[in-house]
Order: sequence, then structure tokens, then C-alpha cells
Amino acid sequence: MNPYAARRAHLALAMEPGAVAVLATAPEALRNADSEYPYRHDSYFYYLSGFTEPESVLVLVAARGDLPARSILFCREKNVERETWEGFRYGPAAAREAFGFDEAFPIAELDAQMARLLADVPAVYYANARDAAFDAQVAGWLKAVRGQSRSGVVAPSRIQHLLPLLDEMRLLKDASEQALMEKSARIAGAAHLRAMRAARAGMFEYEIEAELLYEFRRNGAQFPAYTPIVASGANACILHYNTNNARTRDGDLVLIDAGCEFDSYASDITRTFPMNGVFSAPQRQLYELVLRAQDAALAAIRPGRPYSDFHEAAVNVLAEGMLDFGLLDRAKYGNVENVLAERAHARFYMHGTGHWLGLDVHDAGAYRDLALEGKPSRLLAPGMALTVEPGIYVRPAPDVPEAFWNIGIRIEDNVIVGEAGARVISGAAPKTVADIEAAMREALMGGQ
Repeated sequence: MNPYAARRAHLALAMEPGAVAVLATAPEALRNADSEYPYRHDSYFYYLSGFTEPESVLVLVAARGDLPARSILFCREKNVERETWEGFRYGPAAAREAFGFDEAFPIAELDAQMARLLADVPAVYYANARDAAFDAQVAGWLKAVRGQSRSGVVAPSRIQHLLPLLDEMRLLKDASEQALMEKSARIAGAAHLRAMRAARAGMFEYEIEAELLYEFRRNGAQFPAYTPIVASGANACILHYNTNNARTRDGDLVLIDAGCEFDSYASDITRTFPMNGVFSAPQRQLYELVLRAQDAALAAIRPGRPYSDFHEAAVNVLAEGMLDFGLLDRAKYGNVENVLAERAHARFYMHGTGHWLGLDVHDAGAYRDLALEGKPSRLLAPGMALTVEPGIYVRPAPDVPEAFWNIGIRIEDNVIVGEAGARVISGAAPKTVADIEAAMREALMGGQ
């Protein structure tokens, strides 16, 4: 069974017997005039179907009694004339065969078929309140079914939100997903290495960005997973900076947060390095602090441990360093416990230490166990994929040592939780001070 069919079967088992689930892919979107944005399918839809064409809807009918579960695709019809302009399209018959659906129909038949498929079923599952137009379409189907009541037809009595079921499924990456994520991370890691080797003081940030995008595409990645951040100097203290138009200066650090999408799966890597190839003493102090924080976080990732543990491990290391280097006044705060109690560290480290990763950069899935009282942090399990990204961001201030002003550092890796702990899949990008300086030194000597 292909992985998409296996996921459809798993979802059907989680549904109420006889219930129907409906999931549409993403619509196409105009960029301007008659030019469209590059099309990207809906992640949930792709997770269950593997189908990438627009104007598509997936319907699952859960088994009931002697009736087996069924999967049905609605998609664009085969149209040779339109293919001349827009490229290949499967059409229902070929899509059913290629992707393992039980049935397939033209998308134009969706409304009529849904009035039939929703007759006499107990519940309909869909991503309600996600898209107003689709909500209205579902309401129209239900109205059509209710209109048959005099013939003894019963409409679904319940609407169930579909996405929570899929969120839990998507949290655990199967072998095929892990392989794609590893490929995505290898490509992105090579792009970070290329950017380091190409960097020269005086370049514009967008010139470095171009090196990333080139390496992504030449290795088969279809898109950047998000708009790359190439932030030099003080710009690195802006967490979501992405204008990427400043000229770099000798002595600046540059923070690059960039990942690619390979066959729909994202990578998300951050590296920070000196434009001149050598860390200054203050830069090195803070960089190695962040690296120690990441090491502590990675060591805290184990099956059965709470998700929150690796963030707490990183924050403890960072808070101690902030006291040691005078970013926080030890006379005022005394120790790490007081720093954390007063959240004084948030002045220099204001974000979490990671997030889920997969089909989306910030992937589906709850961070807390919603089934337990108090909603504690959920426990990690093999197959979960996440980022680990501690950082430190120091803006100028009278009570902050001037040597650290305008230093922004983040180190981010992609991790799959294994039986033995964290498995880092983004190691292609140099990370230690020695490795970064060596890579840049080799490039300066003509080794790029």
C-alpha cells in the first residue's frame, strides 16, 4: 500500500462508521493582472492524496457493516486544449489509477455527487470555519440532502472538525516522510555552506540570498520553504527581518535563516557567521553560549520527555551566560532561578526553542496534551520532527556592555526524534566556530 493510501485508511478507521470526510486542496491565487502565484497544494490534502493539481477535492467514506471504506477523488477533466496552455493534467480515470483511489469524478460533478454521498450518513468531517466559500458549499450539500427528507433520506446530524485528527497523524513522520525531510535538509545545509563560502564584506544581503536560492534549485528543491532571512549586523536582532537589502560590513555577523521545500517537505536551518571569516572575541563568546544552549536542548530530546524540556534546558544555559557576560546584572538577579522567575532573559531571548517541522515549516500538531487536565506539554515520541533554535539578540542599551551591541545570533537545526534521542538531519551546514572559520578560510584561498 502506498503511504497516501495507508494514511487514508488510518483516517477512515478513526472516523465514525459510515461517516464522510471531505477535504479540498488550495485554490490558485492571482498575483497581479492575469499572472498567478506559483501554485502550491494544501498540505492536508497532499498528505492524504499525493495529488498536486488544483481544483481537487478528496472524499473518504468510512466503513460501516459490510460496506468497506472508500476513497474518492474529484479533479479536473482531461483536456488536451488546456494542456497546450497549462501543462499536463491527469483527469479522473488516470488519477484514480495512479494514486490508488477507489473512484474518481470530474470536479464539475462535486455538488451532485455530494448530495448522494451525504445521504443517510451519521456525520460529515471537514475543515470547518477554515474557508468561508467551502463552508457555504458544505452547507449547500446539507441543504440538498435535507431536501430529500420526504423520500426518507436523512442528512448527517453532526459536523466534525477534520483537522484535529489529521494533526495527530501528521505529528509522526513515517519512513517516506523522514527520507524527504532528510533530503530537504541536505539541500538546505549545502546552501548555507555555499553562502558562507561566497560571503565577502561589502556584499549586499540579497547577493548572499541569491547563493542560497541557486543551491536550492540546482539540487531539485521546488521552492524556498519560506522567505529567507539574510540579516547582517544590527538587522540580525530583528527576528523576522527579510528585506535583505543592506550592504554588509567588515566585522559584521550575518544571520541566515533559510530552508527549502523538497517534494512538499520543508527544512528550516539557521546559521550565523562573520562576514570577514573570523569571529571577534565578543562574537565568539555569545556564539559559543548559544551553541552550548543548543547542545543542552538536543540532549534533552528523548522519547517520553515533555516537549517543553528542551526549551527549558536551552534557557537555563542562556540565562547563566547572560549573567556571566554582564548582559544581566548578577547583583540584581543573583542566579538563574531569579532570572527565569522574572523573565529577565526575554530581553535578549524572546522566542521558543523550536517548533514542529514537516509539510509546513511550522507544522501541524498541538504542543500540549489536550486530553489531559491542565494541558501539560505533550511527550515526545519517535517519528516527531522539530527544530532546535536557541538564540541571543543584543540591542544597544546603557546597561549592556558595548562590545555586545548589535550582535544577533541564532543556531537552528532540524531534528527527528528517534528511539535513542535527537537525530540531527541538518549537519551539512557548518556549525562550530572552527568549522565555520575553516570553510570561509578555504573559500578565501580559492577553495570554493
